[in-house]
Amino acid sequence: MAEILEQSGASAKVRVEVPAEQVEKTTRELLDAYRRRLKVPGFRPGKAPDKVILARVGEETFWDEVRERLIEASYPEAVRELGLAAIAARLVEGREAPLAGASYTYTVEVELYPEVELPDWKSFELGVEKPEVTDAMVDAALEDLRRRYAEVHTVEREVQEGDHVVVEVDDGSRFPIELDRAEPHLREALLGKKAGDSFEIPVLSEEGEVVRQVPTRLLEVKEVRLPELDEEFAKTLEAENLEELRQKVRQSLEAAAERDYLEERKQVLLERLAEALEVEIPPSMIHDEERALLQDIEEDLSRQGGSLGDYLRGLEREGKLEEFQADLRKQAEMRVRRGLALEKLSEDLGTQLTDEEWNAYLKSYAERYGLKVPEFKQALGEEGLENLKLRLLRDKALSEAAAQLA
Repeated sequence: MAEILEQSGASAKVRVEVPAEQVEKTTRELLDAYRRRLKVPGFRPGKAPDKVILARVGEETFWDEVRERLIEASYPEAVRELGLAAIAARLVEGREAPLAGASYTYTVEVELYPEVELPDWKSFELGVEKPEVTDAMVDAALEDLRRRYAEVHTVEREVQEGDHVVVEVDDGSRFPIELDRAEPHLREALLGKKAGDSFEIPVLSEEGEVVRQVPTRLLEVKEVRLPELDEEFAKTLEAENLEELRQKVRQSLEAAAERDYLEERKQVLLERLAEALEVEIPPSMIHDEERALLQDIEEDLSRQGGSLGDYLRGLEREGKLEEFQADLRKQAEMRVRRGLALEKLSEDLGTQLTDEEWNAYLKSYAERYGLKVPEFKQALGEEGLENLKLRLLRDKALSEAAAQLA
């Protein structure tokens, strides 16, 4: 038997009574399990009396396990019976050992999945301006194409801006350097040098001070030669002529600008929905999201050869740990709010995915990892596929909502 003692917002206090017969059955099953498992001197296997078993296990430990089994078996049924969408629970009454021949009653504080109310989002003005693709942007994109198809030739002259060079340092290691991407102090050291020249390259501290000089020899100077922006170049890019190439580049830029514009509208709408959402969020949901964020940080640090523990201790030494924890909690809450907003929005709009949309999305995702769809589905597993499908559904709902706004 279960009853709700109190309920307010995202929490409820629930009392559950487990019948005496179930208490007796669970007690006997646990005693028998220990009796089969334990070897008790002076008794044949499985024949030790209850009192001896309790003495060997410890009465407190034994009755704690009985209580845990009773709660694990009865709690899920209780919340289903009461129609509660429970996400976490904490035992507040019933820590004492169940009495022989009596029912066992316990009380739990239950965190409930929150009820969400969206703001009047149809009145939102997103304020996102559609970008214009200019001639200057087309010219810049064509220059990028020229650089992509550039040829590199070894030359017998001094190093100039835009060159590529190969250098050798004092330990015999060789490095290619692109002057356009080099740090200013490195570029300054190389400009004007010729193949065969020996010189020193400064190593700077984070503050920009020279900490040492590295003996270096210039091995090779390479000139970057861009193709002419002409009809022949256009044809290498599958255009009939230069004008058609310009048109294709413009269309590509316009398509990218349109995608960015629509995506920005969606993100602005999502942030405004999350901020204005009317909801009481259970602490456990925020705590779980904090743990997920910490796990992401831990994985990033691990890839860099660090550890989360060292990182947190460093923050504590600098007096920044509390600020970090507050920011982490703020990020976690916003992530939860975004998720709840998207869930409610897709429900309100009645958004559905077609098989064609889902299959196309799966194919595109699989191709990112160089896999065929069946291989990708197997690698992701059922839970991963459901999460991916949910992400697509919610993104579609957000697109549908953004399309209704000015």
